[in-house]
Amino acid sequence: MNFSPIIIGTMRWGIWGANHSIRNVQQLIDTAMTENLTSFDHADIYGDYTTEKLFGDAFSDMKIDRNKIQLISKCGIEMPCTNRNFHLKSYNYSKDYILKSVDTSLKNLKTDYLDLLLLHRPSPLLNPLEIGEAFSILREEKKVRHFGVSNFSPSQFDLVNDAFPIITNQVEISINETKALYDGTLDQMMLKKLQPMAWSVMGNYFSENSEQNKRIENVVLDLCQKYQAEENQILLAFILKHPANVIPIIGTSRVEKIKEFKQSLGLELSREDWFRLLEASNGKEVD
Repeated sequence: MNFSPIIIGTMRWGIWGANHSIRNVQQLIDTAMTENLTSFDHADIYGDYTTEKLFGDAFSDMKIDRNKIQLISKCGIEMPCTNRNFHLKSYNYSKDYILKSVDTSLKNLKTDYLDLLLLHRPSPLLNPLEIGEAFSILREEKKVRHFGVSNFSPSQFDLVNDAFPIITNQVEISINETKALYDGTLDQMMLKKLQPMAWSVMGNYFSENSEQNKRIENVVLDLCQKYQAEENQILLAFILKHPANVIPIIGTSRVEKIKEFKQSLGLELSREDWFRLLEASNGKEVD
């Protein structure tokens, strides 16, 4: 995959978060590009189906070479909101729905192609052969270059991959959520020589006053002194240490945080310090 070592997540740039103006979005894009973080993660549903257009309007005015960036988007969730007349939240992976979703994303992002399309969440009604048909059409029409999934189990990944080759699984990984380290998700990616992506990489460390976070904080603050780093940099370094070469998605909507996260790439935790963090997360020493 030709994506930057840290991917910029856009979910909170619009009405689901900072409610940025086009100018604010342009500042974020410009900062990311200056830091050589050129990959941007979207989903059709972000901002009640409005954030892709916000990004597209901002980017199209910047006159940046499209080949200098990588655009990722997701589809498959039908979410009731003022911009969509769905009766309930559900998943739709019919061929027609996938094709229509991609066309809408391309229009909103003001681009001719996506670098990567992900199926947003697994559906009990998922038909891998129908998905393979849709992916084949999108590849033939040069609307999507690569395909993957998000939040899929290893067996669900294989189900899709057997019908059409996919290149990644975007899953939740953080100091608070370490399930992917144990359930075979990262093992599978390494076996297939594929790079996973991680979302919610800060977990709930900054938002919840839990016993788990109190344990983690004691270790993180000590490591901040040892490595002369910020807390968020230590948390990102915990993920970057894994041999699966996880590509983290940072969900910040602040320019200065993009710069901070970029500096995490030069931070190498010792093996012992990594296990100190894991022990704090689990609340016990490893078995």
